[in-house]
Amino acid sequence: MTQPPFLCAGDTVGVVAPASRFLYEDILPGLTILQDNWQLTVVEGESLKARHGSFAGTDDLRRADLQRMLDDPAIKAIFAARGGYGCTRLVDQLDFTQFMKHPKWLIGFSDITVLHCHLHQLGVESLHAIMPKLFGSEEVAESVETLRKWVFGEIISAYRTPPHLLNRTGQATGPVVGGNLTLLTHVIGSSSDISLNGKILFIEDIEEYLHNLDRMLRQLRRAGRLDTLAGLLVGQFTDMKDNPSLPYEQSPYEIVAEVVADYDFPVCYDFPVGHVARNLALPIGHDAMLEVTGEGGVLSFTRAETII
Repeated sequence: MTQPPFLCAGDTVGVVAPASRFLYEDILPGLTILQDNWQLTVVEGESLKARHGSFAGTDDLRRADLQRMLDDPAIKAIFAARGGYGCTRLVDQLDFTQFMKHPKWLIGFSDITVLHCHLHQLGVESLHAIMPKLFGSEEVAESVETLRKWVFGEIISAYRTPPHLLNRTGQATGPVVGGNLTLLTHVIGSSSDISLNGKILFIEDIEEYLHNLDRMLRQLRRAGRLDTLAGLLVGQFTDMKDNPSLPYEQSPYEIVAEVVADYDFPVCYDFPVGHVARNLALPIGHDAMLEVTGEGGVLSFTRAETII
């Protein structure tokens, strides 16, 4: 995997909205943090102020906005302002030729999972992390700080989780991949499909029906994507829904545990990633070690010593 260069104070970064629209005022605190606290020069995409139905502008506008950021070698990182829905409508029309000559960090989560998968196929690391629209709240300070450390190349401490009743102990090493489970399922068979062979997979989701969670996990299983996993990080499943007339009668974690019961890779539940305040930055494609014991889970980044 190619690791993009880390940022330095004074670097230029882009902020775009490749998916859903939002109020421009909502992102101003995040832009201020990037400019004043991180000392970066911010180029704002046209999509930050655009709207077309539920999207941040038409597909053509959002695609062109992101394409400019990908092509411009002066832009050292691209922050997605928010997720929502829309990246799937753009990804096949994007040209990564210039990007591959000058790789840069792509940062975001949720719907941005599609772009992370696509870059992983191209062999370039990216960052699954909190987005500028969410920077302004004090409760996300830890998440923002882990992102800052990653993009500036500072030493990253291991991520630790407490014991969980459903954890499966063991040790695994391999590149970290993953993101939103719905998007991971939907890229199967597309040009953005990724191999999970020997990888440490992390999953999260929001506002899905419990039976659909089961269906997506079983799709991954039927497609053979779980057969050769090195390890599994089960993140946050937020605001999940149930059918009141026919309750599913299993929690999200119980659903996951049932689907992966036949495998022997280590599984760590309640990992701090997802649509929650504690959404720690994870480098897609970066080598890591997962250790799950009776004392909890530890995810450490095996090349952290090269980050200075």
